[in-house]
Amino acid sequence: MAEWLKAPVLKTGKGQPFVSSNLTASANDAISRATATQEGSERYLAIIQSGMAINTASPMANMSFASTPEPIFRACDLTKVYGVGEVAVHALRGIDLALYPGEFVVILGPSGCGKSTLLNILGGLDVPSGGQVWYHGQELSKADDAALTRFRREHVGFVFQFYNLIPSLTARENVAIVTEIARDPMPPEEALALVGLGERLDHFPAQMSGGEQQRVAIARAIAKRPVVLLCDEPTGALDSATGVRVLQALEQVNATLGTTTVIITHNADIARMAHRVLTLGDGRVVGEAHNAERIRAEALRW
Repeated sequence: MAEWLKAPVLKTGKGQPFVSSNLTASANDAISRATATQEGSERYLAIIQSGMAINTASPMANMSFASTPEPIFRACDLTKVYGVGEVAVHALRGIDLALYPGEFVVILGPSGCGKSTLLNILGGLDVPSGGQVWYHGQELSKADDAALTRFRREHVGFVFQFYNLIPSLTARENVAIVTEIARDPMPPEEALALVGLGERLDHFPAQMSGGEQQRVAIARAIAKRPVVLLCDEPTGALDSATGVRVLQALEQVNATLGTTTVIITHNADIARMAHRVLTLGDGRVVGEAHNAERIRAEALRW
């Protein structure tokens, strides 16, 4: 078994203060302020449990996938069933796929087709009912809870439809919560500059637009240098113009850092900026397409 599957994981006692001897005094002070309320504590736990990561990829903005490198993720006959008997819901019905280094992939499909379930399994937030999923040759479908927690923290960045920022912290501090405990982070200022927020470092979430808050969430996810960035409807709560700015940030991350990026969405226009597009329907992959010419995010409209 790989070392990252065997390594110990961070545990936080219920009701205990979120402080650590591994952090700087300023970081612990920020965390103490952030977790002063129940809501703040829950947001902080969600951030930490989402993961920290290490990036071994190099920039691959112009990579051709015709060469078929070794996949980062590989899934075989993946199934997921919720409930039993007559009330059983088959969310996934035999998914086969591979995701490659540096690739920008959009997964399309209507609500209820299994997109989020698939993303959650790839990210170690859920486990399949059947089939196998591998990450760099290690079978995640056999990993226990501790190993999946370690995997999320060290290899995956998450971006969700809702931003999960801590209201009492500035943009810089929201990102620093992760960078202070990552093994090889970029400075918060660098991560925020990469998503176009270099001038908003000391603004609080309430002082920023929805698109800016989502870009802070992206900066928080990439600051730990993840191997893969999994995005669940990142523009779902935004208008078209604001959504385009968020997609430009994800486009920049993929091009500059070489981070494998996966976006799930029901918005077919977003698919035009991907290297590859997978279409899901009723828990199955019903289509796959490669974009011979990708459209830049700034040209998208919906």
